Amino acid sequence: MTDWTVDRKAQRAYSYERFALAKMFVFRKWCEQAAERHVPPPTDLSGSCKYGSLFMNRVFGGLIRGHYEHQYNLIGGRIVDLSHDALDVGRITNPYLHEPDFFGIPEKQASLDSCLPRVELWVGQFLTELDSAENLA
Repeated sequence: MTDWTVDRKAQRAYSYERFALAKMFVFRKWCEQAAERHVPPPTDLSGSCKYGSLFMNRVFGGLIRGHYEHQYNLIGGRIVDLSHDALDVGRITNPYLHEPDFFGIPEKQASLDSCLPRVELWVGQFLTELDSAENLA
Protein backbone atom coordinates (compact mmCIF):
# COMPACT_ATOMS: atom_id res chain seq x y z
CA MET A 1 0.00 0.00 0.00
CA THR A 2 1.39 3.37 -1.03
CA ASP A 3 1.40 6.15 1.54
CA TRP A 4 0.34 9.06 -0.65
CA THR A 5 0.57 11.55 2.21
CA VAL A 6 4.32 11.35 2.92
CA ASP A 7 6.61 14.30 2.24
CA ARG A 8 8.24 13.77 -1.13
CA LYS A 9 11.54 15.28 -2.28
CA ALA A 10 11.29 17.87 -5.05
CA GLN A 11 12.82 17.36 -8.48
CA ARG A 12 12.66 21.12 -9.01
CA ALA A 13 12.31 23.96 -6.52
CA TYR A 14 8.83 25.41 -6.27
CA SER A 15 8.25 29.03 -7.33
CA TYR A 16 5.27 31.10 -8.43
CA GLU A 17 6.70 31.24 -11.95
CA ARG A 18 7.01 27.47 -12.09
CA PHE A 19 3.50 27.11 -10.65
CA ALA A 20 2.16 29.16 -13.56
CA LEU A 21 4.07 27.01 -16.07
CA ALA A 22 2.87 23.82 -14.39
CA LYS A 23 -0.73 25.01 -14.44
CA MET A 24 -0.60 25.80 -18.17
CA PHE A 25 1.08 22.46 -18.86
CA VAL A 26 -1.42 20.40 -16.86
CA PHE A 27 -4.35 22.25 -18.46
CA ARG A 28 -2.93 21.43 -21.90
CA LYS A 29 -2.62 17.78 -20.92
CA TRP A 30 -6.11 17.80 -19.38
CA CYS A 31 -7.46 19.05 -22.72
CA GLU A 32 -5.54 16.33 -24.58
CA GLN A 33 -6.97 13.71 -22.24
CA ALA A 34 -10.50 15.01 -22.93
CA ALA A 35 -9.87 14.68 -26.67
CA GLU A 36 -8.67 11.08 -26.15
CA ARG A 37 -11.89 10.34 -24.31
CA HIS A 38 -13.99 12.07 -27.00
CA VAL A 39 -15.55 14.47 -24.49
CA PRO A 40 -15.90 18.26 -24.83
CA PRO A 41 -12.75 20.22 -24.01
CA PRO A 42 -12.61 21.48 -20.43
CA THR A 43 -12.85 25.17 -19.63
CA ASP A 44 -10.76 24.83 -16.47
CA LEU A 45 -9.10 22.15 -14.34
CA SER A 46 -12.36 20.88 -12.82
CA GLY A 47 -12.10 17.17 -12.14
CA SER A 48 -8.31 17.09 -12.45
CA CYS A 49 -7.27 17.27 -8.81
CA LYS A 50 -5.96 13.69 -8.63
CA TYR A 51 -3.76 14.24 -11.66
CA GLY A 52 -2.76 17.76 -10.62
CA SER A 53 -1.83 16.88 -7.05
CA LEU A 54 0.15 13.80 -8.12
CA PHE A 55 1.92 15.87 -10.79
CA MET A 56 2.83 18.69 -8.39
CA ASN A 57 3.98 16.15 -5.81
CA ARG A 58 6.26 14.44 -8.32
CA VAL A 59 7.74 17.71 -9.61
CA PHE A 60 7.81 20.02 -6.58
CA GLY A 61 7.69 17.53 -3.73
CA GLY A 62 5.81 18.17 -0.53
CA LEU A 63 2.68 16.42 0.61
CA ILE A 64 -0.64 15.43 -0.94
CA ARG A 65 -3.61 16.41 1.19
CA GLY A 66 -7.35 16.19 0.75
CA HIS A 67 -10.66 14.49 1.36
CA TYR A 68 -13.41 12.81 -0.64
CA GLU A 69 -14.22 15.95 -2.67
CA HIS A 70 -10.78 17.36 -3.47
CA GLN A 71 -7.06 16.89 -3.13
CA TYR A 72 -4.24 19.40 -3.26
CA ASN A 73 -0.61 19.85 -2.21
CA LEU A 74 1.23 21.23 0.78
CA ILE A 75 4.65 22.43 -0.35
CA GLY A 76 6.94 24.12 2.14
CA GLY A 77 4.02 24.53 4.55
CA ARG A 78 1.95 26.35 1.89
CA ILE A 79 -1.28 25.11 0.29
CA VAL A 80 -0.64 24.72 -3.44
CA ASP A 81 -3.59 23.79 -5.66
CA LEU A 82 -3.40 23.81 -9.46
CA SER A 83 -7.20 23.76 -9.63
CA HIS A 84 -7.77 26.45 -6.97
CA ASP A 85 -9.83 28.54 -9.39
CA ALA A 86 -11.74 25.66 -11.03
CA LEU A 87 -15.52 25.73 -10.88
CA ASP A 88 -15.80 22.43 -9.02
CA VAL A 89 -13.37 23.56 -6.29
CA GLY A 90 -15.30 26.81 -5.87
CA ARG A 91 -18.42 24.80 -5.05
CA ILE A 92 -16.78 22.93 -2.16
CA THR A 93 -17.49 24.32 1.31
CA ASN A 94 -14.08 23.40 2.72
CA PRO A 95 -11.76 22.41 -0.16
CA TYR A 96 -8.64 22.39 2.02
CA LEU A 97 -9.86 20.01 4.68
CA HIS A 98 -7.47 17.10 5.16
CA GLU A 99 -8.67 13.63 6.11
CA PRO A 100 -5.55 11.43 6.24
CA ASP A 101 -7.51 8.17 6.53
CA PHE A 102 -9.13 8.88 3.15
CA PHE A 103 -5.88 8.04 1.37
CA GLY A 104 -5.85 4.59 2.97
CA ILE A 105 -9.14 3.50 1.40
CA PRO A 106 -8.38 0.69 -1.08
CA GLU A 107 -10.51 2.25 -3.84
CA LYS A 108 -8.68 5.56 -3.43
CA GLN A 109 -5.34 3.76 -3.53
CA ALA A 110 -6.37 2.01 -6.77
CA SER A 111 -7.61 5.26 -8.28
CA LEU A 112 -4.35 7.09 -7.58
CA ASP A 113 -2.32 4.11 -8.78
CA SER A 114 -4.24 4.15 -12.06
CA CYS A 115 -3.41 7.84 -12.62
CA LEU A 116 0.29 7.47 -11.92
CA PRO A 117 1.56 6.15 -15.30
CA ARG A 118 0.03 9.12 -17.14
CA VAL A 119 1.28 11.54 -14.48
CA GLU A 120 4.82 10.16 -14.69
CA LEU A 121 4.74 10.68 -18.47
CA TRP A 122 3.54 14.26 -17.95
CA VAL A 123 6.27 14.88 -15.37
CA GLY A 124 8.99 13.80 -17.78
CA GLN A 125 7.59 16.00 -20.54
CA PHE A 126 7.19 18.98 -18.22
CA LEU A 127 10.70 18.73 -16.81
CA THR A 128 12.12 18.62 -20.35
CA GLU A 129 10.07 21.68 -21.35
CA LEU A 130 10.93 23.51 -18.12
CA ASP A 131 14.64 22.84 -18.43
CA SER A 132 14.64 23.95 -22.08
CA ALA A 133 12.77 27.15 -21.28
CA GLU A 134 14.98 27.98 -18.31
CA ASN A 135 18.17 27.28 -20.27
CA LEU A 136 17.03 29.75 -22.95
CA ALA A 137 16.33 32.48 -20.41
